[in-house]
Amino acid sequence: MNFDDSTPCYVISVAARMLGIHAQTLRYYEKARIIEPSRSSGRVRLYSNRDIERLRQIRTLMDDLGVNLAGVEVILRLTHRIAEMERELKQKDLELKRLREAGL
Repeated sequence: MNFDDSTPCYVISVAARMLGIHAQTLRYYEKARIIEPSRSSGRVRLYSNRDIERLRQIRTLMDDLGVNLAGVEVILRLTHRIAEMERELKQKDLELKRLREAGL
């Protein structure tokens, strides 16, 4: 089995310990739809390294910068959209380069 950043591998208690927060906080974030952990066949929450990184980002925004949960949601949504647009722009740049090299 190949593991990458999106592979679910941490149960809620381990994820909470890694982040230094209570498991109930993770449940609250899920209920607020800020994070969506995977579920095992037995419905156990499983967090990936990508989820852990996102949760660290949430903690930084809230604890260090004083952003409330609604603000965190907006920031994360905008950050995701910016990343999408950057990928699209890169793809268009590559396509334009290919067309120029083809003399079109």
